[in-house]
Amino acid sequence: MRTEDLDYFCPPELIALEPARPTRVAWFCGSNPPAELTLPQLLHKMAPGDLLVRNQTQVIPARVFAEDQTEVLFLKAVNNLTWQVLFPAQKKKVGDSLSLPGGLTLTLTEKNLPQIVATSRSIDFDYFNQHGELALPPYIQAARGDRHNRTLDSSWYQSIWASVPGSVAAPTASLHFSTEDIQTLKSREVQIADLTLHVGAGTFLPIRTAELTAHQMHSEWAHIPSVTLAAITDTRDRGGRIWALGTTVARTLESFAQNLLQITDVGAIGETKLFIYPPYEFQNVDVLLTNFHQPKSTLLALVAAFSSLERTKANYQWAIEQKFRLFSYGDLSAWSK
Repeated sequence: MRTEDLDYFCPPELIALEPARPTRVAWFCGSNPPAELTLPQLLHKMAPGDLLVRNQTQVIPARVFAEDQTEVLFLKAVNNLTWQVLFPAQKKKVGDSLSLPGGLTLTLTEKNLPQIVATSRSIDFDYFNQHGELALPPYIQAARGDRHNRTLDSSWYQSIWASVPGSVAAPTASLHFSTEDIQTLKSREVQIADLTLHVGAGTFLPIRTAELTAHQMHSEWAHIPSVTLAAITDTRDRGGRIWALGTTVARTLESFAQNLLQITDVGAIGETKLFIYPPYEFQNVDVLLTNFHQPKSTLLALVAAFSSLERTKANYQWAIEQKFRLFSYGDLSAWSK
C-alpha cells in the first residue's frame, strides 16, 4: 500500500483551532450511508453490557523554548541524562548545544528522528510544569499565528479523567466527553474501563516513506490493568461490544491481542511499536471513536484498517461536505462494523 493512498484534500477553514460545543458526531456503520448524531444519541447506541475503554494518560507540558526561541519537544527519557526530543536541527551538528530555562543545557548527540540529546542535569515532570507548554499540533500554532498556548488550552487539551502523566499529545477523542456523559453511560449499565498509552513519536511522526509498510513506528509505553483485561473477557463472554475511545486505545488493545505486551501481576504492560494499516483484522475493538485525522498519517491508516480504505475516504469526503471540523480540536467520528 502506498502512502499517497491515504491522501485527501482538507479545506483549511475546517481545521479546528479550539473545541466547539456541542460536539458533532459522524456515524459510520459498515456500508450504510453516513449519518450525523448528537453526542447524547451516540451515548444511547452503547447498550447495557457494552464496554467503553478510555486512555487515562495525562499530557505533560513537554514543549520548552530555548533562549534562542528554538522549540524543543521532549518525548522520552532514555536515562537520567539522555532524552529523545524533536526540534528543528537542520542547522545543528552533533556536539552543538541549546540553553533552556532553569539553567538546563542540551547537547545534541544524535540527529535521527527523534533526536537524542544529553542534558546537563536530571529533569522530571516538575521541570516541565515550571518551564514547559503543552505541545499543541503545529498546524494550530500556525493558523493562530502564535507559537504559545492560550490559557484555556490547559483544560481544552486534557481529558477529564487524565491521571497518569507521560504523554506529549492528547488522546483527542477523549476531549469530547464530560463527567456527566460518563455518568449517563454508567446509569445505563455501560461498563467503563481504563488503560494507559503515553502518546509519543509513534503516534504523530509523519510517514516519510513512499510505501506505507516501510514506515517504522517508534515505541510507546502502554499498560492495561488486570481489571480492564477482566472486563474485556467478561464483555466478550456476554456478547457485549467493546468501544475504543480513540486510536491510542485501539492500538493498545490490539497490542495485547498480538501478544506484544508482557503479562504481569498488574496487567499487560510494555512498549509497543504496533503499526496498524490495511489489511488488519481487529480482535479487541468493535466500535472505534476517534477524531478526523490528517492526510497520510498513521492514525488515518488505522481507521482505514478498521473500516476500509475506500469507505474511509468516501466517509471523509462526506464529512468535509457536511463541514465537520477536523483534527485535534475537531469533531468526533464513530466507526462501527
